[in-house]
Amino acid sequence: MKRYAFLLLSFILFVGLLVGCGSKDSNDTSSSGGDSEGGKSTESNSEGSDDEVVTLNFFQFKVEIADQLQAMIDEYEKENPNVKIKLESVGGGADYGAALKAKFASGEEPDIFNNGGFKELELWKERLADLSDEPWVENVLPIGKVPMTDTDGKLYGMPVNLEGYGFVYNKDLFEQAGITEPPKTLSELKAAAQKLQDNGITPFAAGYGEWWVIGQHLLNIPFAQQDDPVAFIEGLYDGSETIVGNEKFEQFQEVIDTEIGFGNENPITTDYNTQVTLFASGETAMLQQGNWTENMIYEINPDINMAFLPIPLNDDADADRLPVGVPNNWVLNKNSENLDEAKAFLNWMVSSETGKRYITEEFAFIPAFDNIEPTGLGALGQSILEYSKDDKTIPWTWFRWPDGANKEFAAKIQEYAAGRIEYSEVLEQFQAIWDEMK
Repeated sequence: MKRYAFLLLSFILFVGLLVGCGSKDSNDTSSSGGDSEGGKSTESNSEGSDDEVVTLNFFQFKVEIADQLQAMIDEYEKENPNVKIKLESVGGGADYGAALKAKFASGEEPDIFNNGGFKELELWKERLADLSDEPWVENVLPIGKVPMTDTDGKLYGMPVNLEGYGFVYNKDLFEQAGITEPPKTLSELKAAAQKLQDNGITPFAAGYGEWWVIGQHLLNIPFAQQDDPVAFIEGLYDGSETIVGNEKFEQFQEVIDTEIGFGNENPITTDYNTQVTLFASGETAMLQQGNWTENMIYEINPDINMAFLPIPLNDDADADRLPVGVPNNWVLNKNSENLDEAKAFLNWMVSSETGKRYITEEFAFIPAFDNIEPTGLGALGQSILEYSKDDKTIPWTWFRWPDGANKEFAAKIQEYAAGRIEYSEVLEQFQAIWDEMK
């Protein structure tokens, strides 16, 4: 009898322990910020669901779509209440690359961020998730895969869009100055600038205060106008080609002289916002920028009548071309604790009707996917599309340059524009920078 009572008491104590353990587990799971399997930080779902709330950190550089991107994220969160996306945008005049490196150095690694591809892919590849098997890959246009595909054929990024740049021009101001045909060659561009000036119109909004405007986009022209740009750049790396003595780089001087000579006051201290505002407000007739400025221009002047002109190096027929390419790519941190959720968000961006609408109508992007119709494009996007359809494009080459060279190049262009060095010294310095940084 005593033995039976002892066993019964033991059983009661055992059940009590089980109930106690179960209560503790339940409290831990529901507490905000508690640790789950794998060390993930979780939050309770405000709607009372048992699903944990996953937070994705999204660090991106396209400040011109920051508001629209946040609105798209809000839509995604409504459809996926267990996902929260924290957006941070750094770009425009700020150095996104340096800010991204600082994020990783501090341990605040984002889940989603940007990568330009080519040399930048090589630099960051060990941090990036392989996206080759994602469902959206089959819809990427061929040009969209090139920057983020490695030598093994693996794809590490999703193209943000297609973009192009050149001289944006105000059609009404051109007409006011009596310019009936848009200039396609360097001589025609100079003649148009003179006509504008003679009619009291400042021809160019020159933003030489921004390193990327001149040391990246503008300087891309002599690189991209080579007979074989990729072969030329490879030749610079192995020493079989030089910048000094190259015809395209010698012609580049007149492009700078034309823009500065017919430009706004104080171009070397003119930043991005000021440059775009000068054009959008009608104070200048031309702007060396891309279709990413479209939203900002329309916000200032909804009725502006504009399109693209080339940045011609000479009077050759090939001068009438626009640089078109993939400006950047969405990439994922392969060490993210929420990698599957990040992949799902990228797929939603380019496959859902909501995501596709934001890309075309809200961002005014030219999609890099064959399943997204380029509807809702503004004047600049349409102009880029027309040049692309006519096969009148040249590539974006700066992603193939040595890391950091673009800023060094920009400093030399600024020195020349300020009259501190001769152009021959500019080319010598370009060559020295390349040789030192390659």
